[in-house]
Amino acid sequence: MNINAVVDYAVDAGVAVITVDSPPVNALSAPVRAGIYRGVETAAADAAVGAIVLICAGRTFFAGADITEFGKPPVSPLLQDLQALIENAPKPVVAAIHGTALGGGLELALVAHYRIAVPAASCGLPEVDIGLIPGAGGSQRLPRVVGVEAALEMITSARHVPAAQAHAMGLLDVLAQGPDLRAEAVAFARRVVAEGRALPRVRELDAKLEAARAAPGLFAQFRAGHARRFRGFLAPEYAIRAVEAAVNLPFDAGIAEEKRLFRELLDGSQSAAQRHAFFAERRAAKVPGIPADAPTRTIARVGVIGAGTMGGGIAMNFLSAGIPVVLVETSREALDRGIGVMRGNYESSAKRGTSGAADVARNMALLTGSLALGDLADCDLVIEAVFEQMAIKQDVFAHLDRVAKPGAILASNTSYLDIDAIAACTSRPADVLGMHFFSPANIMRLLEIVRGRATAVDVIATAMKLARTIGKVGVVVGNCHGFVGNRMLAARNREADRLVLEGALPWDVDRVLYDFGFPMGPFRMRDLAGLDIGWDAAKSSSSTVRELLCEMGRRGQKTGAGYYDHDAARNAAPSAVTERLILDFAARQGVARRAIADEEILERCLYPMVNEGAKILDEGIAARASDIDTVWLCGYGWPRYRGGPMFWAEFEGLPGILGRLRALQQVHGEEFRPAPLLERLVTQGRGFRDFAGLDAG
Repeated sequence: MNINAVVDYAVDAGVAVITVDSPPVNALSAPVRAGIYRGVETAAADAAVGAIVLICAGRTFFAGADITEFGKPPVSPLLQDLQALIENAPKPVVAAIHGTALGGGLELALVAHYRIAVPAASCGLPEVDIGLIPGAGGSQRLPRVVGVEAALEMITSARHVPAAQAHAMGLLDVLAQGPDLRAEAVAFARRVVAEGRALPRVRELDAKLEAARAAPGLFAQFRAGHARRFRGFLAPEYAIRAVEAAVNLPFDAGIAEEKRLFRELLDGSQSAAQRHAFFAERRAAKVPGIPADAPTRTIARVGVIGAGTMGGGIAMNFLSAGIPVVLVETSREALDRGIGVMRGNYESSAKRGTSGAADVARNMALLTGSLALGDLADCDLVIEAVFEQMAIKQDVFAHLDRVAKPGAILASNTSYLDIDAIAACTSRPADVLGMHFFSPANIMRLLEIVRGRATAVDVIATAMKLARTIGKVGVVVGNCHGFVGNRMLAARNREADRLVLEGALPWDVDRVLYDFGFPMGPFRMRDLAGLDIGWDAAKSSSSTVRELLCEMGRRGQKTGAGYYDHDAARNAAPSAVTERLILDFAARQGVARRAIADEEILERCLYPMVNEGAKILDEGIAARASDIDTVWLCGYGWPRYRGGPMFWAEFEGLPGILGRLRALQQVHGEEFRPAPLLERLVTQGRGFRDFAGLDAG
């Protein structure tokens, strides 16, 4: 019988089967909770029922709580009420898991008396990804089942644990052997009844907690061992505290402490930022003007032009996804070097255990090296990753226009250049777009998809679909110099360079941005990438600090010196040579250096980014403020617990930022003139999230 629209109840030879079917992921919404609650009550009251199986239809077991309910008035029954009903049921309850049991889904499974799963299933408590900890007993029950160290690792990493490993840890009681999980779960439930097995309650287990009590340094060691990964994030530390409560407090007191810590995080800025980031990524997949069912082109073979660091990394994305690649270079030496680097990267992954030796062979077998553009004739997509000069790229696309088959998509990996000017060199501008990968291209998640003036709808739709295929977060942006990410980065870099002339030093700027949450500051980043990227020795004029460093042979980490001095282990140290160079250059420029406070460094680096983001929105280069945030979160290391530059700006307060920009404009010039959109939003009492092409007035 149907209990409600999403929950079905049936009795199979003495076993009540409660089936939830609430697409897409069976989130534990109020209707789901209510239906299960009624089903358990019905089964408990039926003398003909000896056991209960809780199972889900569709592609997964419960994949978590319904986070759209966060911040809204609670609706009964609460998850904790449902858990208490199941845990205290007078008849054995078996959770039958397929797909994933995540977050609240795993917490619900943990109150069942037994758990069975298909081998392809996985379990996890990924709440830290949205700035939270388990809030329905996960931090208290999991360590009682799998042990404290394993629970700490699972909770703080948000890792999905495969069923076989979960079974070995004791998290699962049985692994299903065949394709019919329902039948095996019912059969297992009957055995439990026939054998008169007990109704174990996880909350009553203590042996694995006792082992942790005998190791008093366990938590300190865990914190120290993961300090770098947890830097800046509150949720992992709160998770550790919650597990500590499981070890040191009675169960009910531990539950109360978990609830307190959960609520503190839920009400704080970091969880709000991380939840925003979660939804922003999903929102980016919905491109205005591109229907969800828009037709796409088949991409069975990809060509990549350029086997350097970027081209090789781009090619690896497709090879890893099982898509054959033709990699073209201008010389055998460059081609062999590039292929060798790719093979080395795959072999390193195999050594780390993130892939197998068979994967290396499979991926490399899909690669064809070539010295001729003509070998791209049967490719469905060709991506150019050559030197960042317009004339070179236009020449490549003019050749591609003659070589590529009709209907092939032609993409440029340009970081800054005009896609329309590149497309104009072809007879098929509708097939041309930008696909801007980020270095290292085989690792970084962002793919900026640049829509030209003539780019066809099915070309954009294909690029977005392909981004998902190769594990990237695709964000569609408009065509302008630098697009979204690099255009905003240029504003930050401009001020970083000015600050260094006016009185700060590179390591001062880097320290402030690192403390804000970036993995590194702009000058460390330049040293890592190489100061000579885009620098031409023949045209160098000693007009900037960067040019002077390059002229001295200080070209970054690869030469052992750039803004910083780098030792053999690639450790960076502030450089007296660079400091002297900066002081002398500032003196020649007539700049009177002064002490600059950290607050000014932060404001002058970040507020121009926000201001540029407002211009990007107003010009329609980005469809939404959240798309800008996704670009910076996935491509530039913006700290996830700050939600992205536009979210952070709203949290800081747009009126205050507007006021500081006006003040900075008076002192430092027109670069700080507030964007018209920012002024309009403040006047109207609105925020970036409200922007949808507001009237210019």
